[in-house]
Amino acid sequence: MRGLLFISMMFCICFTASAQDLSAYSKHVFTDHGIELPYRFLSPASDTAKKYPLIIFLHGAFEKGNDNEAQLNIGGRFFMRDSIRKNYPAYILFPQCPQDDVWAYFENKIDFTTGFATDWNFPFRKQPTDITATLKKLLDNLLAGGSIDTSRVYIAGLSQGGMGVLDLIARYPGMFAAGISICGGGDPATTKLFAGKTALWLFHGDKDQVVPTTFSQQYYKRLKKAGANVRYSEYPGVEHNSWVNAFAEPDLMHWLFAQKKL
Repeated sequence: MRGLLFISMMFCICFTASAQDLSAYSKHVFTDHGIELPYRFLSPASDTAKKYPLIIFLHGAFEKGNDNEAQLNIGGRFFMRDSIRKNYPAYILFPQCPQDDVWAYFENKIDFTTGFATDWNFPFRKQPTDITATLKKLLDNLLAGGSIDTSRVYIAGLSQGGMGVLDLIARYPGMFAAGISICGGGDPATTKLFAGKTALWLFHGDKDQVVPTTFSQQYYKRLKKAGANVRYSEYPGVEHNSWVNAFAEPDLMHWLFAQKKL
């Protein structure tokens, strides 16, 4: 009984600590043309009188909604690490996509025998999705505030968020110094829009059945051929959760912070 009580107390302490950690991300809602974009925002632990980089993180499909909480489930604690906040001070933005929208356009069919998607298509339309257009407006507002180093704006994301990264850096290569796409995908033809303008690091597990590994491979081959600043990490035996490996990359933040717009 005493052991159970101790375990319960430890669970409560750990849960409270986690909640306190994530509560450091302030809650906001940005509205434009009737579209609401919930987002969480973390300021640098350092002196905010200086200008710091901005990192935008786009979540995957399972974190969609309007609770302004779920988007922190993957990645939220990574940026709260003491080592990250001390060595790589930055503003961190976690927007949340609603259930009825996506960060980037894509089409596919579900194979009901396997449960996985097939026949993927990534139409690159003239205008972004509604929620991504709203995100761009929010970014414009934040960058106009004067607190962010506009030469070091970075965008990262996983799964559908990784698709959003590839869409956004193709649409606005002048805004982003670097992108990180984890188990994402898109139209490789769009690489011509940002090659040589925005650095990119791609991550994928070679056993990913949710979003095929070939998507990242194709992007890498195109960008490498163009002489672009691109890296690709493929993890043997890893399925869709390659973000675990990406967050464990010892060079991840050093590489990201080394990228800068001229």
